[in-house]
Amino acid sequence: MQTEIKRRPARPNAGLLLGTALTLALVFAVILGLYFVLSSFTPALLGQCVAVVNVDMPLSVEGAQPSLLGGGGYPGSEELALTIESLDSREDVGAVVFVINSGGGSVVATREIYDSVKALQKPKVSYFREIAASGAYYVASGTDYIVSDPDALTGSIGVVTTVTSMEGLFEKLGINATSITSGTYKDIGSPYRNMTSDERAIFQGIVDEIYSEFRAVVLENRGKRLNAALFNNVSDGRVMTGRQAYKVGLVDQLGTKRDAITKAADLANISYQSPGDIRICPVQTTVSEPGLFSMEGFVRTLQAASASPSVAFK
Repeated sequence: MQTEIKRRPARPNAGLLLGTALTLALVFAVILGLYFVLSSFTPALLGQCVAVVNVDMPLSVEGAQPSLLGGGGYPGSEELALTIESLDSREDVGAVVFVINSGGGSVVATREIYDSVKALQKPKVSYFREIAASGAYYVASGTDYIVSDPDALTGSIGVVTTVTSMEGLFEKLGINATSITSGTYKDIGSPYRNMTSDERAIFQGIVDEIYSEFRAVVLENRGKRLNAALFNNVSDGRVMTGRQAYKVGLVDQLGTKRDAITKAADLANISYQSPGDIRICPVQTTVSEPGLFSMEGFVRTLQAASASPSVAFK
């Protein structure tokens, strides 16, 4: 009869485990260090890049969360402004191109984004891809140079506020809405009744004031590049093609996105043999977190559908 002797598995050597762990930690630290060192030398090794910022969303304070049903998300004006401001601290960025495809948005959001663009210390160029109207043109006017696709729609220099009245509908339905207010104009813009002439005058004064600011910003930024007579004729809210805007002096050049990138590289003294040699640094301006059925999305929906009138560059 044979007796089998079972040997216990050898226990791992504690010293070996500790040594392996230290080695892995050291390798990780070296890799991390090399990453930071190479990152700091990137501009010197690869040359500076042209950052490309897509402004292809409605300009709003709230922004929008993406939907799992297929709707895309976009940042609010404060978030986009912070992204733009951060480009000044990036050593690898020599110039910035704003690719604009927007019909404008709220007055406050437009101003916040414009201020960040205007304050950017690096050479900056706008490119109008398909539409760059109203508030989107306001933002673009803060850049050093504007390139537009010949068929892009731009202009729409003006301000609008819309008040909806359902008084006639309520009368037909037999609905009576009564507002108890602390002052004559506390319920101005109420959808439950028609506006009075005095209320209309108040809103008109607000619109006129903001419109004057819009015109002043364009005149200041475009300066002598504007044809003053033509500009006065088209400052009535009309949209124009890139060709028409070029004649007025609202854009500097008709061309492509590549033309805009080349111009930005020239302004930043970035050397290249051909446009394809220019290094591009895409800048993330989309919202990736889904917001379907979120409380935030629900609140924003209520805000958008509220009866309170708003003033917009549209």
